[in-house]
Amino acid sequence: MGARKRNRAEQLKEARKSQYFAKLNNCPTSPRKMRLVADLVRGMDVMSALSVLEHSPKEAAKNVHKLLRSAIANWQTKNEGVRIEESNLFIKDIYVDSARMLKRIRTAPQGRAHRIRKRSNHVTLALDSKTELVEN
Repeated sequence: MGARKRNRAEQLKEARKSQYFAKLNNCPTSPRKMRLVADLVRGMDVMSALSVLEHSPKEAAKNVHKLLRSAIANWQTKNEGVRIEESNLFIKDIYVDSARMLKRIRTAPQGRAHRIRKRSNHVTLALDSKTELVEN
């Protein structure tokens, strides 16, 4: 590995230490349905996002709610003694990627078979705190 590449990798590693994120792998929901829920809370502050997810009728909202609580717990382990309400945490980034697809066969008329694709997804959620700029 070259020197520039190594230096850049070390910079990214240091930057990642100050980020707080949680990841959910192989969630058995289609990515399209999960993206609808992810779009609801993208950019919101943490407390309002928790209440939106808690009262959402969608099944995928339960998984995202649990993932958000996990990201908050990751934040709390590094910031002991700081209250969530005072920290101005918000959902910086949330994205949904497709995961493995289970392929099943459904019987069809006249001896045929149709393929059923059972989709799953990966969700990554990153938190950040809003810092207000003070002008002198």
